[in-house]
Amino acid sequence: MNAYRDRCYAVQDYSAAIENMLLAITSLGYQSCWYEGHITDEDRIGDRIAKILGVPEGYELVCILPVGVAETEPVPPKKKEFAERAWFNGFHG
Repeated sequence: MNAYRDRCYAVQDYSAAIENMLLAITSLGYQSCWYEGHITDEDRIGDRIAKILGVPEGYELVCILPVGVAETEPVPPKKKEFAERAWFNGFHG
């Protein structure tokens, strides 16, 4: 469905919603991981997950957020220094 003229913002909409769900999940003391992309590839893993979850025909599962308690404290990946990942006053590719 187009939101404005010929533009569809479904990806942005569900991305923002998922980010908010991830923030809520962690604020409640749980962990999750955003799975997408590979579940919609040629092997159609998303179709199998949708069937397990009882998703009605006509809907496409584009991502999942399994929620639970981690066995160990998650260790975030090391980030590049701020100066290596942020630019001001223009794009540097």
